[in-house]
Amino acid sequence: MNIYNALMKSSLLYNSETWRLTENNKRRVKATEMDALRRSSGISRKERIRKVTIRQQIGLEETIIKEIEENQLTWYGHGQRMAEGRLPKTALKWMPKEKRARGRLKKYWMEGIRKAMNERNLNEGQWEDRKQWSVGVGQQRKKLKNTHARVNKHTHIYLNIGINPFLVPYQYPCITSFFISFL
Repeated sequence: MNIYNALMKSSLLYNSETWRLTENNKRRVKATEMDALRRSSGISRKERIRKVTIRQQIGLEETIIKEIEENQLTWYGHGQRMAEGRLPKTALKWMPKEKRARGRLKKYWMEGIRKAMNERNLNEGQWEDRKQWSVGVGQQRKKLKNTHARVNKHTHIYLNIGINPFLVPYQYPCITSFFISFL
């Protein structure tokens, strides 16, 4: 699961807040997500295990589409809180002036945002209060299940001298090398 979150999911969600989610794009993203889940858990399609079963085994409740919509709504709220002269806010409000082509109308990004806001009962102007907006969007901090995985026997030493034990290998290589040579 950690490999899926760190490598595959982050790559799949890169810049997803700017995507226009059509049904075709949703289908492709879901297929890619399921392929990544199968590969990370070592399950082949030949085993004919259903998607729901794989999700239950891994512990995922929602598809990645919900997270993409959360990212889009978070970006939308951030853009709306910006000052009027900022380029991202100008781009956010921009609408093409030309007529749409004949046939079925293609959805704009903003239409997807309105649909996601309606599903979550969010209204215009709620983005001004960041906490209320993030709760409405569904962007709460995710708690890690295996937080004990990075704690070792030297963690109490790090904490006693005022160092964050999770940043030791990156910010304090001399301390890390000291403990490695000490072992």
